[in-house]
Amino acid sequence: MPEKIGYDDYLKMVRDPDTPDEEIAAYSVVVRGESAFAPELRPNPELVTLTEDEKELESAMQIGNGLARFRRQLKFKRRQRAGEDLPILVSEGDSWFQFPVLIKETIDQLGDNYLIWSIGAAGDTLQNMVHGPVHRGGTEYLRNLKAQDRARAFLFSAAGNDIIGEDPETGDPVLSQILKPFNGNAGDVVGHIDLAVLGEKLAFLKNGYEQVIRTIRAEPTLVDLPILVHGYDYAFPYPWGDRDPRDPLHAEQNAWLGAPLDQRGILDQGLRHNLIKFLIDALYDMLGGIAGSAEHRGVHLVDCRGALPDVADWADEIHGTSAGFAKVADRFRATLANVLA
Repeated sequence: MPEKIGYDDYLKMVRDPDTPDEEIAAYSVVVRGESAFAPELRPNPELVTLTEDEKELESAMQIGNGLARFRRQLKFKRRQRAGEDLPILVSEGDSWFQFPVLIKETIDQLGDNYLIWSIGAAGDTLQNMVHGPVHRGGTEYLRNLKAQDRARAFLFSAAGNDIIGEDPETGDPVLSQILKPFNGNAGDVVGHIDLAVLGEKLAFLKNGYEQVIRTIRAEPTLVDLPILVHGYDYAFPYPWGDRDPRDPLHAEQNAWLGAPLDQRGILDQGLRHNLIKFLIDALYDMLGGIAGSAEHRGVHLVDCRGALPDVADWADEIHGTSAGFAKVADRFRATLANVLA
């Protein structure tokens, strides 16, 4: 068991970008934040000594996304000052691009090969990224792209919550809105999907992605900046067999996929997985239409389908393990190698 420390030492540890995530996790307990996509950390009372005042302060601090972003950005600056000569990228996105401490996701895995200025946040939505608060200089992603004027590419991840994730307003699984009740035919994938609702969601996503692209291209210095997008992978609804290994700290085992499938009476394992495949393929079709259009040149679709082929590659129903995300990062490296060449 780790040595017991004081609260000041705990704060120094979590603020230091050189402290390994595993060490922070060892001294922390995980609680659900505003959503399961945005877990928060608390010092483990068995390992961190806190006064009553410090307990109140800790409860108010909500260590999570903000800390993860701070650590990443401070590390970026330190590496720049140290003279690391690596391509600079800017990333904006959801929990596949930032998952505080518990999982080394895509951006973590790419960090040895690139200097990445990250403005992502677990639980962030396309609505917020595209239509969120606009300050002088534009939206957050635009302001940061202009500030990082040596950036070689922009990585964007913003569709997960709208297809297989969590409704940010209700906290309910989005799948509940898309699925129809079981019709007795386990081979009928399309018959279990409300195509009108799915079409509305894809149209919303398409409009948002195109707005981001148009906003970037309107800047003279960003006309040719490569933009990389992706559409996630074929997730496994819980449970997947009798020995499903997934037992996440930050969410229920069936939080996003299993529960709404159960509620619709869709219990056949093959049908459950094929429904997720259908939705992910529909998302890729939409993104492929954008990336393949003459109007949106310089947009590159990273196909992550099949990167996480086994249930053991997944930490929960929609996020890979650290080892799983290493495979996702390999897909991004391959695309970046071609783009930056």
